[in-house]
Amino acid sequence: MAFEDYYKVLGISKTASVDDVKKAYRKLARKYHPDLNPNDEAAKQKFQEINEANEVLSDPEKRKKYDQYGENWQRGEEYERSQQQYRQSNENPFGGSQGYTGNFDDGQFSDFFEQMFGNRSGGGRRNNFRGQDFNAELELTQQQAYTTHAQTFTINGKNIRINIQAGVEDGQKIKLKGLGSEGVNGGPKGDLYITFHIIPDPKFKRQGNDLYTTLDIDLYTAILGGEAIIDTYGGKIKLKIQPETQNNAKVRLKGKGFPVYKKDGEFGDLYVSMNVMIPTNLTDKEKELFKQLADLKK
Repeated sequence: MAFEDYYKVLGISKTASVDDVKKAYRKLARKYHPDLNPNDEAAKQKFQEINEANEVLSDPEKRKKYDQYGENWQRGEEYERSQQQYRQSNENPFGGSQGYTGNFDDGQFSDFFEQMFGNRSGGGRRNNFRGQDFNAELELTQQQAYTTHAQTFTINGKNIRINIQAGVEDGQKIKLKGLGSEGVNGGPKGDLYITFHIIPDPKFKRQGNDLYTTLDIDLYTAILGGEAIIDTYGGKIKLKIQPETQNNAKVRLKGKGFPVYKKDGEFGDLYVSMNVMIPTNLTDKEKELFKQLADLKK
C-alpha cells in the first residue's frame, strides 16, 4: 500500500504552520473544485488528494501520528494497538470526541488514509470555505458614466442586473457581495468584482470630476462680445462671451462638470477654452475694412 506524502500534495514543508496548511488547502481546493472543473476526472482525483492531505495535516493529533510514523505507518498501527489496552474502551486515541475534518462529500479517501486513521464514515465534521470570486470588466461611454443607470450582463451563464452609480471612474473596481461561485459545504458564496473601463469622449476631457472642452467663437464675437450655446452632458447652456476675449481664454462653469461618485447633487466644474476663429476668404471690401482698422490702431 503506497505511502501518501501529504506535504507534497499541498506543496508545503513539514514545518508549515496550521495557517500555512489552511492557505495551501484553500488555494488548491478552489483550483480543482469539481464545480469549476466539470467532467474532469483528473481534477476530481486531485481534489480528493487535497482534501485527504488537509484532513490529516489540519488536525494536530493526526498530523502528529503521521509525522511520527511516516512511511513506517504500518508498524505504527501495531504500536497503537498495543497501547490501546491501557486506555478506556470508549476513548478516542486520536483526540477524544473531536470529529475528522475534511471537505469532500463522497468520502473517497485512499487505502493509506483508511488504514492509518480508520474509516471516516460516521458523521465527522466538515470544514467549509467560501466560493471563488468572479472578476468581470464592463465598458461604458463617458456619457453613460455621467448618469446613474441599470445594466444587465452575463457572468458564467447567469444574467446579472446592477445599478451603476453616476461618476464611476475609469479603472474603478466595485464589489458585489455574494455574486461569485457557490461555497463548499455550506460556506458563503464568493463575490463579484467589476472593473469599469470608460471610453474617452473627444469633446469633453475628464480630470477627476472636472470636465474640459473647447468652444469655437468667431473673431467678431471675441472682439465685441456676445453669446454662444455650448453643449454639456446635462443639456445646452447659454454662455456669455466677454468683449475682447483672447484666444485660449478659459471660462469656469461651476457645478457643470462630472457628478461626484455616490454624492447626490455634487458635481465638478466645466472649464471652457475659447478658440478664436480667424476669418478666411475675405472679400476686397472686408480686407479694406481690416486695413482701415489696422491704420486706426497705429
